Amino acid sequence: MTAIEIMAPAMFLALVVFLLIGLPVAFSLAALGLASGFVAIELCLFPPQFMANLPYRVFGILSNELLLSIPFFTLMGAILERSGLAEDLLEGFAQLFGGLSGGLAYAVIVVGAILGAITGTVAASVIAMGVIALPIMQRYGYNARLATGVIAASGTITQVIPPSLVLIVLADQLGRSVGDMYLGAIGPSFAQIFIFLIFIFLVSVFSPRSMPPMPQADRILRGWRLAKAVIRAVLPSMALIFIVLGTIFMGLATPTEAGAMGVVGAIGLAAGHRRLTWPMVREAMETTMAITVMVIFILIGATVFTLVFQGVDGGLWVEHLFTSVGADDAVTFLIVVNILIFFLAFFLDFFEIAFIVVPLLVPMANKLGIDLVWFGVLICVNMQTSFMHPPFGFALFYLRGIAPRSIKTSDIYIGAIPWVGLQMLLVAILIFFPQLATGLLDRPISGNLQSFEIQLDQNEAGAEAQAQSSAAGPDAAGNPPADDPADYFKKK
Repeated sequence: MTAIEIMAPAMFLALVVFLLIGLPVAFSLAALGLASGFVAIELCLFPPQFMANLPYRVFGILSNELLLSIPFFTLMGAILERSGLAEDLLEGFAQLFGGLSGGLAYAVIVVGAILGAITGTVAASVIAMGVIALPIMQRYGYNARLATGVIAASGTITQVIPPSLVLIVLADQLGRSVGDMYLGAIGPSFAQIFIFLIFIFLVSVFSPRSMPPMPQADRILRGWRLAKAVIRAVLPSMALIFIVLGTIFMGLATPTEAGAMGVVGAIGLAAGHRRLTWPMVREAMETTMAITVMVIFILIGATVFTLVFQGVDGGLWVEHLFTSVGADDAVTFLIVVNILIFFLAFFLDFFEIAFIVVPLLVPMANKLGIDLVWFGVLICVNMQTSFMHPPFGFALFYLRGIAPRSIKTSDIYIGAIPWVGLQMLLVAILIFFPQLATGLLDRPISGNLQSFEIQLDQNEAGAEAQAQSSAAGPDAAGNPPADDPADYFKKK
């Protein structure tokens, strides 16, 4: 094997080792990328001018206005987490569904979905629902595994429901608009909620003792009083959802502008609930700063790694890797990719998968003619599992942190397993029914590798002929060929 054939798999293997050791992700990516770049230059795998593109790519990250929406949505979620909105929503829906077996579980899923459409952050939803709902479920005799599982699952829905931070990051990595990603996620998010509700219904039918209804004495709201409580809880939420999502879908605001308006709305809701204090705002700002800095540093490190990886023909190595296992059509490719991401989610969080793995897969997806909105939403649905995987799921960590000691860690882990299966069920449905994601988008969604190879070979033949002509010597006017670093990319 030649050096160019060894370099790409060696870089990927070294990255896996670094991550398994537990080294910081951002610095591991940057250090490995730079070191591999110097080695590649010494081995003459690409010219030194190739690395001159790195400052421009880093500057492109820092000047990307789309990424400004991340701190806005994070701050909005952090403020809403402490605003008291979740309490009002859960109280209203608990009274509404309380008479049913599994009524509290229904309420947790619905409220989790609403919070997801407002906050966009998993941590805020899981912590809020765990603090509020878990003691109530325990008091009414809910099975501990079922109670913890439904709370963790209700929080992970946030990852698929707009304005999810994951969808913003994937839009940036895939080169698609945030609005398209949000539209593509609407169908799968409703499908995920429906699957969860069906599961609760089945459990309530076959094991009603594990989720008993609320006692009659505790269902104090009826009739107009109940309707008033639900409306009072839902209306502010719907207004904020329209401010954030409606303005984006209608073309009235960019994601960054919608995020800024969402922050103002969250502050208004917190003030309305008399929860707006300077310590609360300061804590929310500190949380936002930590998350934003983490995202930017991981993105910069991933950019360094990806640049060098593509320079040593990493894209071709990934393509040959998938074709060698028979993944040369859209459906097979997506099945293999989702199995890979499912297992990577045991060790990596969603930001790391989005910044490291997704850029390596995009060229192959493009060659197969896969709609990138469908591809991104599918990955987003799969990455829900990164929060639910025992023993590394962050949602389980959040829940363990706020759950009483009477609930065993094993109950939390075992309780999460059925919900991981339900999440993967949606992945399977979305692979075979892409219209669920593309129904609001009128674009082609599938293709065949061979058909694209013929067209690409023709184009590449012309480019190679031109490159050979220029390399042969001076032109007709006697001028020597220009030493342009961009020629390297043309040859690639």
